[in-house]
Amino acid sequence: MPDPARLVVPDMAGLLWIAAALLVACATGWWLRRSGRRLTVGRDAGAAPRLAAADLGSPLGSRATLVHFSTAFCAPCRGTRLLLADVAARLDGVGHVEVDATSASALVRSLDVRRVPTVLVLDRAGNVESRASGQPRRSDVLAALDLAVST
Repeated sequence: MPDPARLVVPDMAGLLWIAAALLVACATGWWLRRSGRRLTVGRDAGAAPRLAAADLGSPLGSRATLVHFSTAFCAPCRGTRLLLADVAARLDGVGHVEVDATSASALVRSLDVRRVPTVLVLDRAGNVESRASGQPRRSDVLAALDLAVST
């Protein structure tokens, strides 16, 4: 018969490995979620081709355009839509275009959109100045628009 004291005491090394794995998983998830919201600014983001009104199915803004890739089942896309529409409504010459990623698969592939929501900030010529994967913060969108309008 096994020793009863041995059955009650858990293997501490196993518990420590499980706790460490959970800690690493939580930290990785937090980092991915946090870093995905940032707008990539500059010509790194602009490796995509120039976009025109015909590509998006909607006219570009006279100063800048916020392009938002979304899907019907994306919960963060709703908040992103409200944020971008509000910013575009408050600033003269800034347009907002929402693109359904499921129906524009060729455009999604050409721009390397890997998740929704993805936000692109275009200058007046349609060049991609900034890019965010995930729901961006208002301050980041405004900063990216300042850059796009100044070029």
